[in-house]
Amino acid sequence: MKKSRNGATEEATPAQLIDARIRELKDWRGETLARVRALIREADPEITEEWKWRGVPVWSHAGIICTGETYKAVVKLTFAKGAALADPSRLFNSSLEGNTRRAIDFHENDRIDEDALKTLIRAAAALNISSSARRRGRTITAGRGFP
Repeated sequence: MKKSRNGATEEATPAQLIDARIRELKDWRGETLARVRALIREADPEITEEWKWRGVPVWSHAGIICTGETYKAVVKLTFAKGAALADPSRLFNSSLEGNTRRAIDFHENDRIDEDALKTLIRAAAALNISSSARRRGRTITAGRGFP
């Protein structure tokens, strides 16, 4: 929290909190998180940044696309519906055993396949949008008394 000019307390925005996390890392993890964030925003200009679970950057469009966690040896992008996404470039290299999520672990000095990552972000957004539209259709139908 910070104080405004009139003395009222203001909450930092998610973007400001993510900026602060990047600055506080002061090493390759901050650089990697900043680069991944930029690619996510380039891939989907309508994406929303959020700050959840006491310090996790989250990117959403009609639902969560991915989270950006930082650990000592890795920057992890976890895709909420990664198991449902095609990954022809084989970016997913972590959390492969589950039925829902998939993750990409970036280690120090890893090269980011920027085009493939942006394609994956767009596919995740498209999946969320189509899932959201299907849910709305069922809700509307159910609300009209149809089975």
